[in-house]
Amino acid sequence: MKKNLSVPDGYMTVGELAKKMGTTVRTLQYYDKEHLLPPSAESEGGRRLYTYKDMIRLHQIQSLKSLGFSLDDIRNRLIPLNTPEEVADMLTHQAEVIREKIDQLTDALKAVETLKQEALQMQSVDFRKYADIIVNLQMKNEYYWLIKHFDDNTLDHIRRRFDKESGTVFMERFKDLNGRILGLKEKGLPPEDSRVQESAEEFWKMVMEFTGGDMSLLPRLMEFGSLMANAPDRDRENSMDGNNAGNIVDETGRKKAEWISRQTEIQEYLQPALELYFQKSGKDPFGED
Repeated sequence: MKKNLSVPDGYMTVGELAKKMGTTVRTLQYYDKEHLLPPSAESEGGRRLYTYKDMIRLHQIQSLKSLGFSLDDIRNRLIPLNTPEEVADMLTHQAEVIREKIDQLTDALKAVETLKQEALQMQSVDFRKYADIIVNLQMKNEYYWLIKHFDDNTLDHIRRRFDKESGTVFMERFKDLNGRILGLKEKGLPPEDSRVQESAEEFWKMVMEFTGGDMSLLPRLMEFGSLMANAPDRDRENSMDGNNAGNIVDETGRKKAEWISRQTEIQEYLQPALELYFQKSGKDPFGED
């Protein structure tokens, strides 16, 4: 480290850098100690001297720190600033990190607003359902809103049967099967077609997997399906309480209406195939084989 009798042009003291960048001398001294931002020079009297390159480096550190990175993470992310290309790479990386953080904060804000609306629609405080909704929002489960409509016994059953991973896998399989059933309907295939029968069998197996063979759940699920018919309008009425909330409710309401319409279409098409499947297999959905 070179020494200078005075502060030459292009250099600034630690106090000057701290003032320019809105930080403290103690913070800069700590960054020096942690080998994050050592001074580029030192005066004969031992004063730390910094350059404008150091200022850019400090800006990078401050930006990453504001995004929640630890000093060790920041140290590993720092890029040399010796060429225009390296400066551009540093700024590109910094922009990518900021965009990622914006996405995370946007998701977090949406989750908070969504939970707020679901809480208003439930009419009573139910922390277990709140927790279930939070978990499903983290899973990015688009059917999170169904939770508030399940009774406690059904929800207890779901909690016992599924964890995050198995629940996500089940929902993806359910969505895939629904898509294939709609594809068969678009082709105009009748209930007795082998492909429709295979889908009916797969649908019933998924029902059995969901219930764990507990047939007492079937009437509850049928009652739940009936309840869903009026859910979108009721949810909309109960949850309009501001502009931002209204935007979320509009989007959620649209998705709910689409989901219910799609499920109604699937059930109406699949019902005759299921009845035929039960008849051929000798299964009684409310009794035993």
